[in-house]
Amino acid sequence: MGSLFRSEEMTLCQLFLQSEAAYACVSELGELGLVQFRDLNPDVNAFQRKFVNEVRRCDEMERKLRYLEKEIKKDGIPMLDTGESPEAPQPREMIDLEATFEKLENELREVNQNAEALKRNFLELTELKHILRKTQVFFDEAVPTISYNTTSHYKSRRYRQMADNQNEDEQAQLLGEDAGVRASQPGQNLKLGFVAGVISREKLPAFERMLWRACRGNVFLRQAMIESPLEDPSNGDQVYKSVFIIFFQGDQLKTRVKKICEGFRATLYPCPEAPADRREMAMGVMTRIEDLNTVLGQTQDHRHRVLVAAAKNLKNWFVKVRKIKAIYHTLNLFNLDVTQKCLIAECWVPVLDIETIQLALRRGTERSGSSVPPILNRMQTFENPPTYNRTNKFTKAFQALIDAYGVATYREMNPAPYTIITFPFLFAVMFGDLGHGAIMALFGLWMIRKEKGLAAQKTDNEIWNIFFGGRYIIFLMGVFSMYTGLIYNDIFSKSLNIFGSHWEVNYNKSTVLENKYLQLNPETSDYLGTPYPFGMDPIWQVAGANKIIFQNAYKMKISIIFGVIHMIFGVAMSYHNHTYFKNRLSLIFEFIPQLIFLLFLFFYMVLLMFIKWNRYAATNKPPYSASCAPSILITFIDMVLFNTPKPVPEGCEVYMFGGQHFFQVVFVLVALSCIPVMLLGKPLQIMKQRKHANVQPITGSDAEVGMSNGQPAAHGAGGHHDEEEMSEIFIHQGIHTIEYVLGSVSHTASYLRLWALSLAHAQLAEVLWNMVLSIGLKQEGWFGGIMLTIVFAFWAILTVGILVLMEGLSAFLHTLRLHWVEFQSKFYQGTGYAFQPFSFDAIIENGSAASSAENE
Repeated sequence: MGSLFRSEEMTLCQLFLQSEAAYACVSELGELGLVQFRDLNPDVNAFQRKFVNEVRRCDEMERKLRYLEKEIKKDGIPMLDTGESPEAPQPREMIDLEATFEKLENELREVNQNAEALKRNFLELTELKHILRKTQVFFDEAVPTISYNTTSHYKSRRYRQMADNQNEDEQAQLLGEDAGVRASQPGQNLKLGFVAGVISREKLPAFERMLWRACRGNVFLRQAMIESPLEDPSNGDQVYKSVFIIFFQGDQLKTRVKKICEGFRATLYPCPEAPADRREMAMGVMTRIEDLNTVLGQTQDHRHRVLVAAAKNLKNWFVKVRKIKAIYHTLNLFNLDVTQKCLIAECWVPVLDIETIQLALRRGTERSGSSVPPILNRMQTFENPPTYNRTNKFTKAFQALIDAYGVATYREMNPAPYTIITFPFLFAVMFGDLGHGAIMALFGLWMIRKEKGLAAQKTDNEIWNIFFGGRYIIFLMGVFSMYTGLIYNDIFSKSLNIFGSHWEVNYNKSTVLENKYLQLNPETSDYLGTPYPFGMDPIWQVAGANKIIFQNAYKMKISIIFGVIHMIFGVAMSYHNHTYFKNRLSLIFEFIPQLIFLLFLFFYMVLLMFIKWNRYAATNKPPYSASCAPSILITFIDMVLFNTPKPVPEGCEVYMFGGQHFFQVVFVLVALSCIPVMLLGKPLQIMKQRKHANVQPITGSDAEVGMSNGQPAAHGAGGHHDEEEMSEIFIHQGIHTIEYVLGSVSHTASYLRLWALSLAHAQLAEVLWNMVLSIGLKQEGWFGGIMLTIVFAFWAILTVGILVLMEGLSAFLHTLRLHWVEFQSKFYQGTGYAFQPFSFDAIIENGSAASSAENE
């Protein structure tokens, strides 16, 4: 639990492994996931490392498995996933795995090739079958007559083409062709040639135009569509095609027609002219199609059996191959000793887990059968270690919010445990609605209850993965929103009248209904004098004239109160950083003046709010009546600018308590005196220490980098000042001072977003109720019931889509900003780097995600 508040203490270790035991030991460490190895060969090319061949073999095995996975998904075969992670195979098992994958790939490719060839034959026979059926109608017509009529129709155009032609040979050819056409008039016995085939339907218009232009109208085309689509054997797509037959005269046109068919990828088939021959051929085609169907079915059954058998082990095979590859990739980070019998590694490990790591190394040595035990030595280094915060499924999401801003500097205070409470609470201040909060809480609770089943699905939907990863955040935000919704007494823009109102109406009914500007007076008997037991009085929900005014004052003040307390807590957190890192200069010249500046100005403003609430009331007499209550904002501005307070009404007093003016002057002077202390105190002290030490690095308790148990203690808020020029130190300190002083003002104002978004959310909910749902509630009878059902569905969709999702996302982003900027800037540097241990679980999870992305 300690590492939740501050990152784990890390140590750099040197590991000596016998070559025979290295594979098994690294395998055990991968299962453990507590060791981050360093690359001891940074200048060595990846292709020149010792185990590059083994890594390549693993890549090849992974490629074959991806091919199998693609084919399995293509057939829609479910892959068995038990959720268990098999151990990494021994090196000698790689040969068996390679042989298995090679056999499966070759067998599957051979089956696919055979199936493609059979499908191609099936396609050709199917197209031939349609040609034999469709062309029967064409042959039944009087072809010579059709040819003559068609040709004479275009005679005038052909003569114009001949006149434009400059080639005498072509003119003679055209005249000869026309003479041939005239010879084909009725009564003359002239036989035409023809070709028949199949072409893609979308190419048919262009195909027809090309035939006319290239053959100058001397061909006659007939076509008929094939109703059912045909399967393309190469990719499995469904293609729509048409049967065509082209009549022509002469070998020259025949050659030209065939070239055009070849250019348009049309398939030509032999088609007998005699009806008896066509019937005989059709019977043979049908017989061959039936035989092919039988063979294709057997081929598909064999392919299915191969894929089903592979699907049972595919997940485990992926895990095994990725583990083998990860082990050899890690071994490539090691160095060989001079005897070539020992591998040397350097790694970061958590100090608390050293014994666990040593036990894992012993298990690996025993598995390998080695007699030489591994050696794990702790090393001393001034290098900054990685940051490691232990998390569970609950704290993981909150830690991710912090790490998204920046990974914590080694051993500095971790904001995550405090964010578990402050994040959903500040969100709920903006999202306070009992109904909307219940929807969000139920959604988060559903994901929590079903988390095992939902996690096993491993979907690639990024939006869903974000929601599921933050299920505990969503649940807490919903629960806190229900609490603040009860405080605001707001549920879908309506109120709950649990305890009854503490106001009473002394006017008659007509006055209340007709006067829109009527207000109840707390000075009279309208107000019963006792506060509402919990939250807001429900009567404010029906107040029209001053509801917004009352809620504005209430929510604006609590926003400032929460903001100042949150910032003070952030400054207090820096105290723990300074004391842990023994940074006395930052403690004296940064933490103390920062805290005084914040307390004497902004926390004093918060105290004035409580004093005003306590001393001034409508039932009090002057000088503490409601009309005498001063403005906190004006009072604060006059205090900072040393302005003379403006005259007050008769019977009222300028100040809220005795000695207020004196205290305010003292507070402002002390706060202003803290600015030069923050600006010059630390740099001057560093200059003095350097001069005293004869410009030597600072040592002792004020060193920015120290040693703790042989390990480096990361610097606090200062930085490595012993390595910086004094001019840079002054500049950096000036920047930090200006940022803090101006930030205290801007950050306090930034918390007003709690007030603004809360009012916006409440107004949107009220508008949605009045503009949508009230329409259905006004109808009566059976029509009203139908209308209410329709309107309620529309209202529910808008409520979930706009008020829960969009408004919830907006409030989430504003809450994130308040934590990253206003809170964490007071103590959190976030300049570290994350501990990334060698872990099989992380490697397999990342590998599965990458594989899914490739398949998509």
